[in-house]
Amino acid sequence: MRKVLAFDLGGTKFAFGVVAEDGTVLGSGRVETLAEKGAAQAVARVAAAAHQLLADLKLRPSDLCAIGIASPGPLDTVRGCVDGSPNLPGWTGYPIEGELSKSFGGLPARIDNDCNAAALGEYLFGAGKGKKNVVYITISTGIGGGAVIDGRLMRGANGNAAELGHIPLTMDGPRCGCGNHGCWEAYASGTAIARRTREALAAGRASSITGFAGSIEQVTTHHLFQALTQKDPLAVEIWDQSIDYLGRGLGAVINTFNPDVIVVGGGVTAAGDALFVPMRAKANGYAFPRLAAVCSIVPAALGGNVGVVGAAACAFEAAV
Repeated sequence: MRKVLAFDLGGTKFAFGVVAEDGTVLGSGRVETLAEKGAAQAVARVAAAAHQLLADLKLRPSDLCAIGIASPGPLDTVRGCVDGSPNLPGWTGYPIEGELSKSFGGLPARIDNDCNAAALGEYLFGAGKGKKNVVYITISTGIGGGAVIDGRLMRGANGNAAELGHIPLTMDGPRCGCGNHGCWEAYASGTAIARRTREALAAGRASSITGFAGSIEQVTTHHLFQALTQKDPLAVEIWDQSIDYLGRGLGAVINTFNPDVIVVGGGVTAAGDALFVPMRAKANGYAFPRLAAVCSIVPAALGGNVGVVGAAACAFEAAV
């Protein structure tokens, strides 16, 4: 069975693993990215750790068929590098694809957007397995997306398709990290939900949320969830608003892609049924009924391995 070496690049951690063609992770590890110190040091450290993993597994680079790299976008897939990612300042132009290839005996390497990779991973090995049209959405620090349509991963003209978090919900609205205003991400990401909660508390709204967090400045979505279980009025109000924003965006996704399934991952999914049950109802209400009728909205299945498995899926695709 073929095997690949897969890397999942993030602003805080750089995960890696050896993955078999059936999606099994044979071994894995992670190092701190230390992104502010630049790309070269991070790649050198993760390459050294990956070589040690291969030794532990009694494998050589020649036993592998490819390298996959999942990275926050935007990307320059022609040069094999990050191209202006807000999560990786200073990394633009560093040839991460080529450097990792050189570190492992010239193995062919492919870099893909992390959410596109996750979409392919969930399509092949996770909650979208057996379906032809799968959209992956992550609701976490931001909102990201990827889409497999008619069995093919959508990459777009330059490898940056399906930036779904930047669907505009309004003409103005809060400023998004991308520089625009009113993006879906700016309303409904975990970061945005926490920001709206802090704003309400700072405006004088009474709530148990502050007690869970210790101070307004420390409030996160986790503290909102805690207050939600006690039916705190402010927590319920903000959560209901957030569900509506999420439903609006998912309705647009359904109308755009006509998917069989939308697979949802990310930290906000820790809310479980408190998220999925009302979010499905809202999404269906904002989508055309005929399209909503054939679309399921389900939790992601690959968990913390989604980045590594997704990068591996892209590597296997490239190695065919």
